[in-house]
Amino acid sequence: MTGTFPVTWPDRAAASRKNGQSIMDVILHLGAHRTGTTTFQHYVRDHLDTLAQGDIGYWGPARTRKSVFPGLFHAVNPRRPQRAQGRVRMLAAKAEARGVRRLLISDENMLGSCIDAFRRAALYPAAGEHMARLAAALGGRVSRVVLTIRAQDMWWASASALTAARGHRVHDAAKYAQIARGARGWRDVITDLACALPGADIRVMPFETFAGRPECTLREALDLDLPGDGRLRWLNRSLPLTELRDVLRERGGDPTVLPRGEGRWQPFTLAQAAALREKYADDLHWLAAGADGLATLTQDEIRARAGSNLPPGHMTEGHTHEQRQVAQHR
Repeated sequence: MTGTFPVTWPDRAAASRKNGQSIMDVILHLGAHRTGTTTFQHYVRDHLDTLAQGDIGYWGPARTRKSVFPGLFHAVNPRRPQRAQGRVRMLAAKAEARGVRRLLISDENMLGSCIDAFRRAALYPAAGEHMARLAAALGGRVSRVVLTIRAQDMWWASASALTAARGHRVHDAAKYAQIARGARGWRDVITDLACALPGADIRVMPFETFAGRPECTLREALDLDLPGDGRLRWLNRSLPLTELRDVLRERGGDPTVLPRGEGRWQPFTLAQAAALREKYADDLHWLAAGADGLATLTQDEIRARAGSNLPPGHMTEGHTHEQRQVAQHR
């Protein structure tokens, strides 16, 4: 499939320059979690040969979590991040020496973890610190950042299903009330990214618009038009309540901690979900108005652009709805 269609590569003479010398550009695909990152990463791996023809390298989670980033974001031992920064710097230099002109790095854990978000009841509270460490390690090579955002009530619900399915604790009503009261939204995350990566081109893609369309994410990252995924994969989806209860039972947990019924697990009350949706609407409005010059909201040339109002049907999005969304986004 790869390498069998024409691709127009950007002018390589336009590569980033520092002190008069061409340097490798680094493009960060940060995710976020629960926004189709796994599907995107599989899509990129399908096209590695084609990307290599344009001197584009790729580091995905299979590499970053095993041999590139370990210790970089360690919050306790200050020596571990220092050693990790040296390792990242060395590996980036080796990639550049091999002729890689652009390096795409995709790993949602660069922002932080869902576990830490729940622990602190806030959306990626360490994103700025993580990006500052990564920027230092990459020596100013980061030229672009791609971030996909999602309505907070749905993001937290999906993160809840993911963490519960992986054996982490099922949080109580008090935790979700704390999350709903929190002030931190995507605007705060994006502002942290802009402070840590000054000069980087930050592009923000609403999940509700681009779900199931990894080719659009790749276009934002690399300015390349590659074909869509005809297999319509939707990887690492949230488990519905019936399957989540089975997983808890198999792990020796108590399935009754989950609510009755079927479909998506929505842990927030109606009022809490409405408050989170209002916060997301504010985030989108800020982005559409220019984001104070910090980021650019990606507009869809085919579908109506994301504005301050959430897309129709968003409030009822569920497991089967996600499947329908994929089929619609060919």
